[in-house]
Amino acid sequence: MGTKESCRSELRTAIRQLSDRCLYSASKWAAEQLVGIEQDPTKYTPSHTRFQRGSSSIRRRFRTSEVTSTPAAGVSYVSTPVPDEDNNAPDNDFYLLAKSYFDCREYKRAAHVLRDQTSKKAMFLRCYALYLAGEKRKEEEMIELEGPLGKSDAVNCELVSLERELSTLRKNGTIDSFGLYLYGLVLKEKGSENLARTVLVESVNSYPWNWNAWSELQSMCSTTETLNSLNLNNHWMKDFFLASIYQELRMHNESLAKYEYLQGTFNYSNYIQAQIAKAQYSLREFEQVEVIFEELLRNDPYRVEDMDMYSNVLYAKECFSALSYLAHRVFLTDKYRPESCCIIGNYYSLKGQHEKSVMYFRRALKLNKKYLSAWTLMGHEYVEMKNTPAAVDAYRRAVDINPCDYRAWYGLGQAYEMMGMPFYALHYFRKSVFLQPSDSRLWIAMAQCYETEQLHMLEEAIKCYRRAANCNDREAIALHQLAKLHGEIGRSEEAAFYYKKDLERMEAEEREGPNMVEALLFLATHSKTQKRFEEAEVYCTRLLDYTGPEKETAKSILRGIRFAQSGFPSMDVEHFPP
Repeated sequence: MGTKESCRSELRTAIRQLSDRCLYSASKWAAEQLVGIEQDPTKYTPSHTRFQRGSSSIRRRFRTSEVTSTPAAGVSYVSTPVPDEDNNAPDNDFYLLAKSYFDCREYKRAAHVLRDQTSKKAMFLRCYALYLAGEKRKEEEMIELEGPLGKSDAVNCELVSLERELSTLRKNGTIDSFGLYLYGLVLKEKGSENLARTVLVESVNSYPWNWNAWSELQSMCSTTETLNSLNLNNHWMKDFFLASIYQELRMHNESLAKYEYLQGTFNYSNYIQAQIAKAQYSLREFEQVEVIFEELLRNDPYRVEDMDMYSNVLYAKECFSALSYLAHRVFLTDKYRPESCCIIGNYYSLKGQHEKSVMYFRRALKLNKKYLSAWTLMGHEYVEMKNTPAAVDAYRRAVDINPCDYRAWYGLGQAYEMMGMPFYALHYFRKSVFLQPSDSRLWIAMAQCYETEQLHMLEEAIKCYRRAANCNDREAIALHQLAKLHGEIGRSEEAAFYYKKDLERMEAEEREGPNMVEALLFLATHSKTQKRFEEAEVYCTRLLDYTGPEKETAKSILRGIRFAQSGFPSMDVEHFPP
């Protein structure tokens, strides 16, 4: 990676160029990384470094060793020259007027002003304005035809003419990296993904600071094979891209390693901290995720981006007061952001007000129809409300947006299981475990599906429970079910093995309950049958502390043990009166 000063210089120039072309989200991303580079305290006053102080404690807490900005062995980074701007005075006047119209969302007007301008910069803004005008009209048609959440065949009517023009410019060699980015966007919308990837690779290789181009490229790389086929230059922006796409490909440890490496230069980047939290969330390390988000909010109190993930963690941990505070906070900051609506929806869901929760998830989708989390969470709410057709529709919309969303496939499995259709449910559970094989909940759901009366495939269920037990089954469901199933099919030794493991876990976690009673009863009976009388007596003695029928059963087993030890022929325990 380049030095901190070279990265800083590149980003400063890129921010101006991206903003000048109305690529505001890419400009914002670059600005956040710029501020994430540590300032030299000898050159700047404390007021200049105030924004950077907060995230350092996260960095110290979650990094095992210091990461420098020295590139990995064998990797050499290319130096990409920053393109010169063409600022011809008369042309620039028209460009300024068009940009003003663009900023006021008058896209057709902006394009009209630039109709006779020939510079690459003006060409890009004119085509980009036409593209957004088409997108705006498409959204209007969708609402007019099907409503804000309905499906529609509306298309961007500008795509055909834009593809023709941009294709000609690319063939003539008169297109710049921004034009290539837009051409890739148009091709993706038209379904030409292979060519779109090629064009976007050309764009990021010639101008690597446009994060929008990297994001679009990432959305078309659903497999490691596709990723490895990309011929990307070794610029430091490629590391950001790889760290992000590793998460999408569920390579969470590799993603974390990349982000830790990037922290050697961008050690105060809130974006990197949020992405680390995202990876930890996927690994279900909720305690660490919560700490990171708390620190992010202290450092950037009006942040809404990524806070919906924080609300999911608080929901999973049932932290009602913290979720209530977060919902109130984002409501006051910007209540009409999709993330804000999602957070408030989670808050009402935790309160058990599912209808109100659905209302906020629908509001989030009106603001962003492709907001994946809202579709999935709304599906969960419909499951809670026993409205399975609506749940199925919501989950299907989620997998249409992202076929790699294991939560939506899992939700579909749950919905079909509720409708008594285990074969369909099994199909969707299989898809979910393929995408997230390290999640014990998915293996347990599939095992329970195999156990249903229609399937009754106990051997397959046992295999699934074994996978769940090896995937850090925090609820300890798998061990108990493995013991029960082995007992049902007559494998007493295997059942005793799993009951012992389950008992050890319950003792370590200081948990009581019917599972412990069941384990003690089985182990006591099994030990007596195997003539391990001392071991059986230990289990029975523990059962005597209970007050239910298990106490009488334990007494009966003890009497049988003493009778067997006395030398008389063994008899069934039930022959003895209680």
